[in-house]
Amino acid sequence: MAILPQLRQELTLTPAAASPEGAPTWMLHDPAANRFFQIGWPAFEILARWAMDDVAAIVASVNRETTLRVSVADVETLLRMLSQQNLLVARTAADTERMKQYKASSQSSSAMWLLKHYLMIRIPLWHPMDFLRRTAGLVAFAYSRLFWLLVGASALVGLFLVSRHWDEFVHTFHGYADVQGIVAVGIALGCAKVLHEFGHAYTAQRYGCRVPTMGVAFLVMLPVLYTDTTEAWKVSSRARRLRIGAAGMLTEIALAAFATLAWSLLPDGPLKAGAFLLATTSWVGTLAINASPFMRFDGYFLLSDWLDMPNLHERAFALGRWWLREALFGFGDPQPEPFRPGRRWFLIAFSFATWLYRLAVFFSIALIVYHAFFKVLGILLFCVEFGWFIIRPIAQEAAVSWKRRGDLAWCRQTRRTLVVAVLVLGFLLLPWHGGVSAPAVFAPRQAQGLYTAAPGYLAGEAGAAVPVTASAFAAPLGREGQQVKAGDVLAVVVSPDLSYQLKAAQAEEAVLRWKVEQQSFDDRLRQQGVALRRRWDAARQTVDGLKAQIDQLTIRAPFAGRISLPGDAPVAGTWLPRGEYLFDVIGPAGIKGDAYVDEYDVSRVRPGDPATFVPSLAEAATLHCIVQAVDKVNLSALDEPAVASVYGGPIPAEQDRKNHQLVPLQAIWRVRIGDCAGAATLARELDGVATLGANRESYAGRWIREGIAIIQREAGF
Repeated sequence: MAILPQLRQELTLTPAAASPEGAPTWMLHDPAANRFFQIGWPAFEILARWAMDDVAAIVASVNRETTLRVSVADVETLLRMLSQQNLLVARTAADTERMKQYKASSQSSSAMWLLKHYLMIRIPLWHPMDFLRRTAGLVAFAYSRLFWLLVGASALVGLFLVSRHWDEFVHTFHGYADVQGIVAVGIALGCAKVLHEFGHAYTAQRYGCRVPTMGVAFLVMLPVLYTDTTEAWKVSSRARRLRIGAAGMLTEIALAAFATLAWSLLPDGPLKAGAFLLATTSWVGTLAINASPFMRFDGYFLLSDWLDMPNLHERAFALGRWWLREALFGFGDPQPEPFRPGRRWFLIAFSFATWLYRLAVFFSIALIVYHAFFKVLGILLFCVEFGWFIIRPIAQEAAVSWKRRGDLAWCRQTRRTLVVAVLVLGFLLLPWHGGVSAPAVFAPRQAQGLYTAAPGYLAGEAGAAVPVTASAFAAPLGREGQQVKAGDVLAVVVSPDLSYQLKAAQAEEAVLRWKVEQQSFDDRLRQQGVALRRRWDAARQTVDGLKAQIDQLTIRAPFAGRISLPGDAPVAGTWLPRGEYLFDVIGPAGIKGDAYVDEYDVSRVRPGDPATFVPSLAEAATLHCIVQAVDKVNLSALDEPAVASVYGGPIPAEQDRKNHQLVPLQAIWRVRIGDCAGAATLARELDGVATLGANRESYAGRWIREGIAIIQREAGF
């Protein structure tokens, strides 16, 4: 091509930072699309001579006037790039048709647009340049060394003071667990983010960049603020670009430092509460969200500038895909870009870390949108999120590899991939996995806890230990493992209150009995009629009831066995409240257990299956038992706190304060286990894990079955 097309007149070319190899670079800015293109020295020299309108002349001039050696192919390559990016003036019908095709290809249907943009929709609200220029002098102090020395000192002093009142600081979070607290946290977070965005805007304006818009973006319907600082790429100083990228986080850190110090110095009240909210939301928002380099937040742009690698994610992903294809199939493709070994391995590791991070984030977002909307829309958005952001990239990479199947050849990589694939498929598809693991609680078959029926003190001679025999209260019977017979008196509790009530009731009963006996001889008593005898019957019932209560204060062994004490035995004369636990009586033999199986595995457990129980107590022996029965319906409440999550157990559960029950958050079935061999009994109740013998199945079959169960459960709307 002899005559070159004309460049668009509004394009600007500014010097940029040198490349990592030290070569000069320039930044080509397209203001219409607000896009930047970094070009090297050869492209710059060619563009500088573009007005010559002759490819051969340009090549000759560059080779004659510089140390570079370019060719016609280099000019044609640059021309194709300029044409593809619409940086040339459109004059011919072919140019117009090409632009129409480009516009048509970039447009999509409303459904596809919503599919691609519902995760992040930007709405520009304000053009802040005039405001930034007028008020720049008001924030000039924030760019002085003295200010940041003050910030550092405030942070150190504030954190030191907070460390001295750490419990008070941490427990302040509990005061914001209600709706008002959530609103207050949202307001504080909003204020911090407004200052964050102004930090970016003022810093960009300070270094000569135009800030075209500030606005709000909806991240899965959650509003977040944003500032367009794209022109930071025009800044040739990498240090200044780093300052622009870090300005938002530095603003929040300064705010958090002053708020932390203020919390330590202010008296209790609204101001201290506001300082607490600003301190916590700023620290957490900056460190946990903005500093992440795995999403396009401030941390990403800082890392990109620090490495001097524009489009860091795309370039790292290209290198990661190249390494993955070479490791799996050994295609022998060249690297997308040449890098030093250290930089190459860092970018490969960074790409995989970003993929894993995004996998977790996108899956979490899928769960959030599922629970945030009504069920039909939630299921639809979950499928869209999971399919578009997780399944689609994997399917695309698999499709690329399948298209290149003709390039495959037997080599070390392909043989290794085949062996690994066979092992993985065998691990997933072969039914080698047998048994159902479930949390379980085992206890003696006969075990009875004994408690006080009423408040009182233990009877016996001074200093005598209890439990005691009926014949000799001073003889200690409560040693760990002490053998007792059914009906043995283990302890006697004396309740002065019940004794007083009994004496008063007996006295009243005696008076009423005398009146009944004298009723036929006394006219006044005769006038009371049958009511007097009924009062006497009620008094006798009261006496009998009090005697029964006092008789319950004599604690007897319900069956033959041995005593198990929770700790040191109480001594005679010790006052005990009602319901005080004293000791257990454990039967001579036998073990029973309950395992708690979820809805996915209950169908695989049958009576007669072997069961192996491994206690959580390391020194306890493993038990080998038999499944005796499986409950027909799932549990509405857990009667074993040890397996509930609220007490550190593995089964998700919540406390029903109204009914004082532990309610499982998923369907759980109880499996009853017995006929244990190799042990006479247990000393106490033990929790652990039971492996229930069942038909073998593959992991893939299990996952498919669980997936079908989830779909059936969630589709019930």
